[in-house]
Amino acid sequence: MPETSYAACGDLSLAYQVFGDGPVELVFVGPMVTHIELFWTMPEFKAFFDQLATFCRVLLFDKAGVGLSDPIPKVRLLEERAAEIEAVMDAVGFGKPVLFGMSEGGPQAIVFAAKRPERTRALILYGSFSAVPGASWDDLDRDPAELRARLVPELGEGFTPSTEQIARFQELFRVARSAWGTGATAKGMFPSVRSMRQLAMFERMSASPGMLRATMESNLRIDVRPILPTLSAPTLVIHACEDTVPVQFGRYLADHIPGARYLEVDGADHAPWFTEPDKILTEIEEFLTGSHAAPPQSHRALRTVLFTDIVASTQHAAATGDERWRAVLHRFGEITTELTERFGGTVVKSTGDGHLATFDGPTQAIRCAEALRADAETLGIQIRAGIHTGECELLDSDIGGLAVHIAARILGQAGAGEILTSRTVRDLVVGSGTGFEDRGSVELRGVPGTWQLLAVDRHGARTGSAEAELASTPTPGPRAAMRRTDRAVVVMARRTPWILRGMARVAPATTRS
Repeated sequence: MPETSYAACGDLSLAYQVFGDGPVELVFVGPMVTHIELFWTMPEFKAFFDQLATFCRVLLFDKAGVGLSDPIPKVRLLEERAAEIEAVMDAVGFGKPVLFGMSEGGPQAIVFAAKRPERTRALILYGSFSAVPGASWDDLDRDPAELRARLVPELGEGFTPSTEQIARFQELFRVARSAWGTGATAKGMFPSVRSMRQLAMFERMSASPGMLRATMESNLRIDVRPILPTLSAPTLVIHACEDTVPVQFGRYLADHIPGARYLEVDGADHAPWFTEPDKILTEIEEFLTGSHAAPPQSHRALRTVLFTDIVASTQHAAATGDERWRAVLHRFGEITTELTERFGGTVVKSTGDGHLATFDGPTQAIRCAEALRADAETLGIQIRAGIHTGECELLDSDIGGLAVHIAARILGQAGAGEILTSRTVRDLVVGSGTGFEDRGSVELRGVPGTWQLLAVDRHGARTGSAEAELASTPTPGPRAAMRRTDRAVVVMARRTPWILRGMARVAPATTRS
């Protein structure tokens, strides 16, 4: 087993391993729960990654809150997960690797690839999804046929799971919510694994019940569909036809990512090392070492665009006089620069009575807009703000593209003291504790289609709302659930993983945990 090391990501430490001698750098962005040392006790995992390492240099890591990485107090945002990918890349010196996203690691890899196209060589997505439209904990006990009927108008017949698939998905979430640590959830995802005892131990050692519930709830609210058309990296989508994550989700990804290749394999396991691994590895090797592995140079990237504007600027100038008003504008310009930099953004330019700024993620843009609004009010003025996340054209010191026009049009819809966003922004900040008020759907001049707009609630997520409950859900670390036998297995996994691999090969099927 490769040596486990730690990478710093802010105040957190992320456990990682790096191995292989191949010429292609590859980062595996795993599912919602992992344990990079216990992984190696599975003979199928070892065989898969040993083969992958013949043509790749592979980086594995446990995301914050799971496995051997630091516990976290609350669910992480997608942009924070993307930052974790970059942190482990930097720790091992990877410059422009392939991102291999599995399950919920797929949306996280998608966000990174869109934000950092210059650091993404290619994208591989296995058993993944862009959204679980309309899903929530409340849907777990609803009639699957009713849920399907609700989804067809939004997704279309070809991308909507069957009633049976929805029922299976519901059952997986019900079991995860009530029986984590028994192996029942993992069995639903990896039916070919015979030993329930092994699966139960893996569940307990990978994540606590609280971490698992918070992660699954946040997964139900992920929606990166607006980002898919912005991806420029060559992409390979792989999905097993009987996977618990409906195969239609993989087909949707392949259909909506420009130029994506699609491979559908036989099987029901939610991991490539259990489902036709030889076929998958052959496809991956051809994809990465053949003509498809070289992405085009891109000057476009995912950015969050913030426009601000001072309300009633002309009236203020007339009331206070030009000289005094210029002083107010100058001071607010300084405040804008200071706050934008504090929240990790860049002021692109002044727009007269306001500013255009960009951020890597929407949460920072919202927090910056809130701070700007508060400071403006101390100066006796009011601002309004418009925020959108989308693909932007990077033009030296300027920025262009449809996303900029959309943000500007959203600003035009905002009222005094209002921070108005697109639905895309709302969907990307799930778990941040930000509250939103629906402002309905409108047509934006010069922009195709209708756009749902939402105002940022000054008071945060309202008590009792799904966002407030998710943001306040505690995610205790895995060691609260450790048993003596678990500790012993961890020691064996680190020192003699070959013994556990041998045991896994002969383990009988059992329902004991």
